[in-house]
This record gives sequence, C-alpha cells and structure tokens, in this order.
Amino acid sequence: MSESQRDHFRDILIQWRRQLKEEVDRTVNHMQDEAKSFAETAEQAAQEEEFSIKLKTRDRERQLISKINSTLDQIDKDYGYCDSCGAEIGIPRLEARPTARLCIDCKERDEIRERQQAG
Repeated sequence: MSESQRDHFRDILIQWRRQLKEEVDRTVNHMQDEAKSFAETAEQAAQEEEFSIKLKTRDRERQLISKINSTLDQIDKDYGYCDSCGAEIGIPRLEARPTARLCIDCKERDEIRERQQAG
C-alpha cells in the first residue's frame, strides 16, 4: 500500500473517530438535559428505555472508537494485510470497512465457523 493510500485511510479513520466522539458527547449532554423524574410510571419507563437504547448504541460506538485507535496504531506497520493469512485485504474492502483486519476469505471462514459453533 502506498503512502498516499495510507494517508487516505488515516484521514478516513480520524474523521470517523471524531464524528463518533461528537455523537457520544451529544448523547451525554442530551441525557443530562433530559433526565427528569416523572410522576407517571409509563413516562419514566419510556425515558429509561430510551436511555438504555442510547447507552447500548454509545457502547458499540465506544468499542468502534477503540478499534479505530488500534487501526491507526497499525496503519504504518501492517495495515491492509490480513491478520490471519497475510494476504492483501484489498482497497475495496478497506473502503467499505477501514478497520478490517481480515481479508474477505478469512472473514467468511470465521463467520461460517461462528455459525457452526452457535448452531
């Protein structure tokens, strides 16, 4: 992978991370602003459910930010090569999922293995 390609993906990852962090900040501010005590049990339950969904989403985003940070740490080392087989992951796959650490063949094998173990 050329230096300009690495720079391209670095920019994508940094922008993606920034957007996720902004969304996390907005959610925290929103939850602080909207936290109310309701006299109605149904209203309280609805607010708690809304907060629960937002917190689950933010947790997934927090995990994604961690994955982005890990990818940024690797971008000048072995970025773009499969952790499993060492083959090039390919620009189209990285464009679709910049944090990909497996080539499409290895990822498909992992998913098949997961389905077999779950089923």
